[in-house]
Amino acid sequence: MREATRIEPIRSAIFAEMNAIKAELEAKGVSVINLGIGSPDQPPPAHVVERLKKELDIRENYDYATSEGLPELREAVSVWYKRRFKVDLNPESEVLTLMGSHDGLAHICLALLNPGDVALVPDPHYPVYKVSALLAEAKIHTIPLLAKNNFLPDFEAIPEDIANQAKIIILNYPNNPITAVADYPFCEKAVDFARTHDILLCHDAAYSELTFGGFKPPSILQVPGAKDIAVEFHSVSKTYNIAGCRLGFAVGNPDVIRILARLKTNLDYGVFKAIQYAGVAALLGPQDVIQRNIENYEERMRVFVEGIGRLGWEMEKSKATMFLWAPVPGKRSSRDFAIELLKEAGVLVIPGNAFGDYGEGYVRIALVKPVEVLRDAIERIGRTNLLV
Repeated sequence: MREATRIEPIRSAIFAEMNAIKAELEAKGVSVINLGIGSPDQPPPAHVVERLKKELDIRENYDYATSEGLPELREAVSVWYKRRFKVDLNPESEVLTLMGSHDGLAHICLALLNPGDVALVPDPHYPVYKVSALLAEAKIHTIPLLAKNNFLPDFEAIPEDIANQAKIIILNYPNNPITAVADYPFCEKAVDFARTHDILLCHDAAYSELTFGGFKPPSILQVPGAKDIAVEFHSVSKTYNIAGCRLGFAVGNPDVIRILARLKTNLDYGVFKAIQYAGVAALLGPQDVIQRNIENYEERMRVFVEGIGRLGWEMEKSKATMFLWAPVPGKRSSRDFAIELLKEAGVLVIPGNAFGDYGEGYVRIALVKPVEVLRDAIERIGRTNLLV
């Protein structure tokens, strides 16, 4: 049996390699501190858990759900969006329920691109962006995200002929893995670029509610006329610490929402109804979990950055997300440093080149462990010679 040619370029070599080494170490009795995957470790809000428990006792919730999502959830999304961004959404035509934002991002190119169409994909990037384009057999044009540009794309550097051919551009702010943020003027530039070249703008805003220093990221849809050319993806599961429940949504251009919904109708039967009702409770209920998350990750970031800095590994505090985007000390490659860190300190981080060629020279560190565990990670690293 051979794989289809369309998935031949899809590889998870670095992630698989790191997990294999982790398994080998644990088999030998080594305790590994996993700062790799960005899975929230904090509990969900009590009222969300209670709503989920209640819905589990209702027999009708075990029937097939629709791919579009329950009307109650789509209405809750529109209420949340209006409250958070002052943007009006039609819950019937401009909101689509997803099995996590990853679900929509994975299928958006398949729903809208033909083989050979051009997709503009940032680098570094959350891996599913490239996978989505590859599954659609699209041509990928890389947009470098460079420190000198505050890790924002330089639209003027995109060749005019490429911009005119492109059918879709994927952006992500607050950014995973880089942790960069974008302000409203940037959103205006992005919308203007997409409108000028007749490109669908897909904005992954999964971390819009996890930012530091009082910064509140804008929505792409706040730009007047953005719905003509844009859709935005959000995560309920990340925002409210229910990552395993897999719940998110896409909003924006009604034609794109309709097309994506049509594809999903043929691929799945939607999110378990009990989880959707828990999502309603999350979006419409008390929002204090968001501030708790912010304070929690800010404290973890302070402890780790200051502690590791005293050892000589300098890195900047993040402006958003649960990650740190840290330069590799010395002259090692990202992969070599991450493997040495795992083998010698028992601390797992992700090499930056797992997110694209422009991620080389960095590692991504997920602050998904309590402060005392992060202090342990710092002590372990300090006992090695990796930072010399």
